[in-house]
Amino acid sequence: MSIFPAKILVATDGSKEAELAARTATDLAQKTGSELHVVHGFGIAPVGPPVYPEATELQSVEREAEVEGLQRSSEQRAREVLEAEVEKIRSAEGTVAQGHLIEGRVAPEIVALAEEIGAGLIVMGSRGRGGIRRALMGSVSDAVVQHAHCPVMVVRADPIAFPAKILVASDGSREAELASASAADLAERTGSELHFVYVGHLPPVFYESPGVWALDPDLQRRMQERVEEEVGTRLNEQVQRVREAGGEVAGTHARVGRPDAEIVGLAEELGAGLIVLGSRGHGPLRSALMGSVSDSVVRHAHCPVLVVRD
Repeated sequence: MSIFPAKILVATDGSKEAELAARTATDLAQKTGSELHVVHGFGIAPVGPPVYPEATELQSVEREAEVEGLQRSSEQRAREVLEAEVEKIRSAEGTVAQGHLIEGRVAPEIVALAEEIGAGLIVMGSRGRGGIRRALMGSVSDAVVQHAHCPVMVVRADPIAFPAKILVASDGSREAELASASAADLAERTGSELHFVYVGHLPPVFYESPGVWALDPDLQRRMQERVEEEVGTRLNEQVQRVREAGGEVAGTHARVGRPDAEIVGLAEELGAGLIVLGSRGHGPLRSALMGSVSDSVVRHAHCPVLVVRD
């Protein structure tokens, strides 16, 4: 099972990062036979002081007229941005099925629109921060990744240039299976090179001596060997399923450590053009921070990241 072909919704705000996302989405749509939609959002800030009960009727009317004027002006500028972005895609020989203008809080509106049109993938840009030391993402792309009902691709630095090296992070979950299938399908359609990584976590092991806790090196070594063996087995099982389905796997990578750091580090070592991984997601916008491996990888990866969920 793969997410392609699909309705691809690319979000734009006229920035350089959004332009990279649009180029990637256009290329994806062409190579996967998908339908491309473009969305741009806008909102207006409150104007002037609030109207109190003692304000005159003229003051109320004037304020309402000012707000209405700003509303029309903001909407017109937003429409111009949307039309310009759609024209850029078409001038690059891309096909846009429909442009969408949304008003209000951008992230919830993008999520709602994606669900409304039945999008199978959302593509958007992010400035990112680089480095695993990065703090919270705190951006529209962060919120959309957390709450979208469908897979989300976050593009930064450069658009994906297919063919590329695609790194799939597996953990044996259903979401990881879907991510693997989608990545294998994408690799086949674009002539890309598919790599798999499975990261095992090794908890510290302590022993107690009089008045002190210390690492037990012998037990730590035995646990390291056990985890490495388990990681290798699970990685081979995942890769075997992909190969049985007709996919080709260029490389496998068994790692032990912190999953987000290992995935990001390996992607840089390989020169990967895309990281694909699964996420259980959080559903409704009531959710708090994502707090998962996929969230951290999206924040810190040097290349685009595709987060796939069921």
